[in-house]
Amino acid sequence: MTIPHPIPYQGSKRGLAPAILAYFPETMGRLIEPFAGSAALTLAAASSERATGFVINDLNEPLMNLWRAIINSPEHLARQYELLWKAQHAENRRRFYDAVRDEFNRAGKPELMLYLLARCVKASVRYNASGEFNQSPDNRRMGALPATLREHIFGASRLLKGRAECRSQDYKEVLADAAADDLIYMDPPYQGVCASRDPRYLKPILFDEFVDELDSLNSRNMSYLVSFDGRTGEKTHGRRLPPRLGLHLVELQAGRSSQATLLGRAEVTVESLYLSPTLAEQSKDDMMRYDLSHR
Repeated sequence: MTIPHPIPYQGSKRGLAPAILAYFPETMGRLIEPFAGSAALTLAAASSERATGFVINDLNEPLMNLWRAIINSPEHLARQYELLWKAQHAENRRRFYDAVRDEFNRAGKPELMLYLLARCVKASVRYNASGEFNQSPDNRRMGALPATLREHIFGASRLLKGRAECRSQDYKEVLADAAADDLIYMDPPYQGVCASRDPRYLKPILFDEFVDELDSLNSRNMSYLVSFDGRTGEKTHGRRLPPRLGLHLVELQAGRSSQATLLGRAEVTVESLYLSPTLAEQSKDDMMRYDLSHR
């Protein structure tokens, strides 16, 4: 089954989703994504029936309103995107994009955000100091064809309607609400772990506070996975999570670095996936049961 991906989003884990799913437990309650973004893991898990329900959360409220529109109003959203996509051909495309961006910053409508993400540079959101979307358009592309995006919107709606809850809360609130049989997948903005503001995110994630939250999850024996740091060749990206948390580290190959390729270097990007102590132990038990059943 082809997994639908209606939201183009820089940093999406759609390419790594199958490898990450391999570390999911055999049985679980809800899958919770506190830093959902494009919710790639939720869509992958829903397509393979790996959870009883889903919680999609992101502090970016317009993004979550877009998710609500995808899930609950797919026809309206697909039609509005098509109108915008066609209208951009009737006038200066840059002027049209800027007008849509201005209107989005005033009204925050889901279809406007979807159009901006489809057209902006590298599908990457950027915000100014006032919290307004200020990314420029990629003038080399027109955005996804309406028919193609319609298929992805309706595909995601079929997977998640009646099964997913969309929230826009601080990640700490979402973690506090997790139940014992839930699985939590976290892909926090690790480049924004300092006190200074990063234009990609509305609010930075402070490293020490995040570590404290993981410590709290450990004390509750919660099952969770964290995509956090990584490396390309000898260059590291982000701080590693501290050994005192007792996490099990798995390194996933994310493919060749496009930047390194441009510089003539064949370097592979490796991303770190951390498994909580409870999940690592459960995975070990699942593998033992599998071995015994196939003897």
